[in-house]
Amino acid sequence: MTAAAPSSTPGSVPAPVPDARPAGAFATAVHLAPLFARRRDGDRLALALPVAAFAVVTALLLVVLGGAQAFFGWDDDLAFTYEAFAIIAVVLLVVPLATVGASAARLAARRRDERLASLRLLGATTGTITVLTVLEAAATALVGAVVGVAGYAVLAPVVGLLRFRGEALGAQMWVPWWWLPLAVLGVGLLAAASAVVGLRAVVVTPLGVRTRQRAGTAHWVRVVIAVGVLLGGMVVMQMLGVLGNLGGVVAIIGALAAIFGGMLLALDALGPWFVRVRARRQARKAQTVPRLLAARMVLEDPKAAWRQVSGVAMTSFVGVFGAVGLALTQTTSTEGMDPDEQWLMQDISTGVLVTVAISFLMVACSVGINQAAGTLDRAAVHVSLDRLGVPRSVMSEASRRAVMSALWMVAGGSALCAAVLIFPLVGMAIFVQPIAIVTALAVFAAGFLAVRGAAALSARLVPGILARPERVL
Repeated sequence: MTAAAPSSTPGSVPAPVPDARPAGAFATAVHLAPLFARRRDGDRLALALPVAAFAVVTALLLVVLGGAQAFFGWDDDLAFTYEAFAIIAVVLLVVPLATVGASAARLAARRRDERLASLRLLGATTGTITVLTVLEAAATALVGAVVGVAGYAVLAPVVGLLRFRGEALGAQMWVPWWWLPLAVLGVGLLAAASAVVGLRAVVVTPLGVRTRQRAGTAHWVRVVIAVGVLLGGMVVMQMLGVLGNLGGVVAIIGALAAIFGGMLLALDALGPWFVRVRARRQARKAQTVPRLLAARMVLEDPKAAWRQVSGVAMTSFVGVFGAVGLALTQTTSTEGMDPDEQWLMQDISTGVLVTVAISFLMVACSVGINQAAGTLDRAAVHVSLDRLGVPRSVMSEASRRAVMSALWMVAGGSALCAAVLIFPLVGMAIFVQPIAIVTALAVFAAGFLAVRGAAALSARLVPGILARPERVL
């Protein structure tokens, strides 16, 4: 490894030194990778979590793509309608799937930040650190993706039992064989890109990473972006008729897909700012130790706190569309319709239920991995509080409050954004239908239970951390 250039200021951190020998950096990283992969017992769960998440992401991604491509095999008058619904469902599900995959990659990167920072302080070049990060992130993702392909092979026949237009999907659920390596490669690239983005803190401020002095940030610009996307979506929804005249049905479907996907990304950008503002207010008004600790946990890293509940935000957004879709099928009279149109009404209900079910699988995966990651990341804090004599019940309550404090507002806000976007298309009458209300409440209840259950499971990691405090650096 090439030593970093010395700094003129005593005690300062060496500035990043570009690697003049890329081949040397790659060879060094390859030699370090096996040693770097030898994790201690306390880190094995941190390795298993992202692998499991990548497996779920890959399996669900292939299932979603398989179901969507099945709809493109029809060529009658209603074929285009089914294709439109398939595109919308893919957008509503692929964006959250990508978010879960990125969260898994960030978890894997965060768990090795300290070791990377130590290498950086010892003189490892930026090139060596970057190559080492990409190799480990890609290897973790590829292992999970291969497991996910096996999971898809198990799920595809089960999902193939679903009936659309009176017939089971069956073999139509199988995607072309060459899609499989592309999916694995895509998941690996997503992990590598997310890891490199997260590497900036290690390269720029390795001493801050090593001494746990990183402060989470969430800039107000996120609010401007999210509001801009929402207002732009509302304007486009009002102009769907004009778009239809200019570009036909294809333009309308493209606009809807862009609006829904853009809003999901905007919600993911807005969330950290919202939880930071709320935590600041709670910290000022806290009257008990658990409330104060919970607020400080959120302020330590608002982005990490948001990721612990972001799955519910995404599902609430999708759930509103599911509730509206079910209400439309219940309120639309089938009298005078031909058999194909009657099948369409029934198939919309089936598609809505499948979409919501997949979104719940993503919620379970997302909240599970992010809350466990949060517990592992706060291991040193738990050990310090335990040594200071803080009761474990107080730590558990603080962790629970840190997760649940903003959940109501997060879920309600995302559902409101979905309602605002879809209101110009369906009007208020659909939202007050009993089936729509019941579906929305069921989505909220299931999402809250998933978060609460994941919080309870992640709390079980604390006794193991406190039992072996010497393993926390």
